[in-house]
Amino acid sequence: MFKDLQLSHDILDAIEAMGYKDPTPVQEQSIPIILDGYDLMAFAQTGTGKTAAYLLPMVDILLDLEKTPFVKALIIAPTRELAAQIDQQLQGMAYFTPIDSLAVYGGGDGIDFSQEKKALENGAGIIIATPGRLMSHIKMGYVDLTKLEFFVLDEADKMLDMGFLPDILTIQKHLSGKQQNLMFSATMNPKIKSMAKTLLNNPKEVSIELAKPAEGVIQAAYLIHNSEKIRLIKHLLKDKTDQKMIIFAGSKITVDNIARSLNDLKIGVQAFHSGFEQKDREEIMLNFRSGKLKVLIATDIVSRGIDIDDIDLIINFDAPTDAEDYVHRVGRTARAQRSGLALSFINADEVHKFQKIEKLIDRVIHKIALPEGFPPGPEYKTGDFKRTFNKNKRHNHFNKDKSGNADSTQTPQK
Repeated sequence: MFKDLQLSHDILDAIEAMGYKDPTPVQEQSIPIILDGYDLMAFAQTGTGKTAAYLLPMVDILLDLEKTPFVKALIIAPTRELAAQIDQQLQGMAYFTPIDSLAVYGGGDGIDFSQEKKALENGAGIIIATPGRLMSHIKMGYVDLTKLEFFVLDEADKMLDMGFLPDILTIQKHLSGKQQNLMFSATMNPKIKSMAKTLLNNPKEVSIELAKPAEGVIQAAYLIHNSEKIRLIKHLLKDKTDQKMIIFAGSKITVDNIARSLNDLKIGVQAFHSGFEQKDREEIMLNFRSGKLKVLIATDIVSRGIDIDDIDLIINFDAPTDAEDYVHRVGRTARAQRSGLALSFINADEVHKFQKIEKLIDRVIHKIALPEGFPPGPEYKTGDFKRTFNKNKRHNHFNKDKSGNADSTQTPQK
């Protein structure tokens, strides 16, 4: 129960109003550590409640501090969408408190920049910022971060992937070094560990095991050559014009090419990536949430931190380079006890990547035969993983898994 975590009554009232019941594992383990004043390195994937894991104790602690014209907490997020979403959650959790906040990210106009400057100068309680935008303000000379109580890095692994480490290290140089540092990452790897050693002081560690795709997700894959992928998408979408879906691709160029190719379907198709202006990205996401847009074609900018419950279908046009990104992509469907379908297109060069995914989730994903009229796809040599998997299945009764995901004998609904 949240009340067992010794949070203030104002925080508990907000939690109840937002419909939260029991804390998730990452919240249950992280909140006491933060309340006790320790630095924290937490590994937990998107969808586990990690944002609340640091916002709730942060707001609770800031309530006991007197108001001063300095920024009290700084949260760094890799994307505008995640920064805006953190700010929305914070407004709910701090609803019954005097704590104020502002999201600081690029893509806006001069008025937005002026409002951000005013908040930074006057000391908004909590600032949620993307690295590049905050750096723009810091270079102007009016940002004072020496009175921070909290410095938070959310989706730290994503920030490393996006090349933000130099900006983060520069931001750190403007801090006093006395603040409490919290770092959250969906993945654990040597680069993240090295980053934690640089930024954190004797941190406690919380590690929540990477969850497998939700029980309601049916997973399957097509072995197909690149030249046939667009044609297959058009074939699949003929009977799914009323479903909401995300097509993930590995680059902005590929996203744009897919969007152009599907425009003749007349079902509301839209590309979505970091190349769009912020106001356009917000409008696209609003239209997708409302159902005005049915098909969102996106880079992995949407695979983490975007909370939409009614997505029916995920298509991986390209296999993700990082196997854990597959879990994040697939996690966009079958949310809130719904069911969903996740289809992956695998060309000859992606077979090895997909085998890493199968190893990560401990499952051989069913390979669907291509529709009639399509040329044969590449061969899928399962190698050592399939032999190991089948051995484990025989000797460890792995076939008793009740996850509901497709296995090698299961054919999903088309």
